[in-house]
Amino acid sequence: MKVGFIGLGIMGRPMAKNLIKAGHELVVCDFNKSAVDDLVSCGAKAAANGAEIAKECNVIITMVPNSPHVRAACLGEGGIIETGNENTVVLDMSSIDPTESKAIAAELAKKGIDMCDCPVSGGEPKAIDGTISVMCGGKKETFDKYYDLLMAMAGSVVYVGPIGSGNVAKLANQMVVACNIAAVAEALTFAKKAGTDPELVYQAIRGGLAGSTVMDAKAPMMLAGNYKPGFRIELHIKDLNNVLNAAHAINMPVPMAAQMMEIMQNLKTFGGEKEDHCSMVKYYERISGVSIVKED
Repeated sequence: MKVGFIGLGIMGRPMAKNLIKAGHELVVCDFNKSAVDDLVSCGAKAAANGAEIAKECNVIITMVPNSPHVRAACLGEGGIIETGNENTVVLDMSSIDPTESKAIAAELAKKGIDMCDCPVSGGEPKAIDGTISVMCGGKKETFDKYYDLLMAMAGSVVYVGPIGSGNVAKLANQMVVACNIAAVAEALTFAKKAGTDPELVYQAIRGGLAGSTVMDAKAPMMLAGNYKPGFRIELHIKDLNNVLNAAHAINMPVPMAAQMMEIMQNLKTFGGEKEDHCSMVKYYERISGVSIVKED
């Protein structure tokens, strides 16, 4: 299948490479020339913008940072809408505000262009090994048609409902992940402050009800003082901002998500926005006066 791919960042680049590995023909664009060159070296064709891609491809994947970038890629100057038609389908795999997914889809529909919102979870490691989780909103028949294409990048692809539903599911995921990381960080810092080895506490509780995929992914990083980003604080802030905007639009209080936002804003204040979201532990270390990092 000939596929357009817009956005070759931390997640988009390995996802695009997995499509090439699966035998798909790609036409790609990104502001980062080195990322485009990397995909071209893998067999992709470079394009200047979404309009150029839409001339060649009926299905176009967008994987860009936030709502304004999706809007620009789809509706802006040089956007998909300029040359797309009733045969064009946009699979937006970015994580954005679901109200914007609906608005952008409505504008594309005026030209007959179909859109699904298909955000992903799993971070860079799962993007590389092709095991991300994909949550899809849009027409069920469009989802069914492109399920196999999405599975070429994923370990799980689930239909959630009409347009916007994919990003609702993604934001719910980000709420749970943020709260889970914070709970792990708080608990391990508590253990250290109480004089108990936090690594042994982690080993003791990980097999019980407190155990989780998040705990097993992030506790070892916290204990090692490894904050190399799989998912950056600044991106989680973006997602939580979308959570707050979407929740307030429907008069839904989200006090735990709001607290997670404040913790991450504190980390940003200290220059940690480029670090992995497991660095939330630094907030607890600062307010408790101890560090859980293992000593050599």
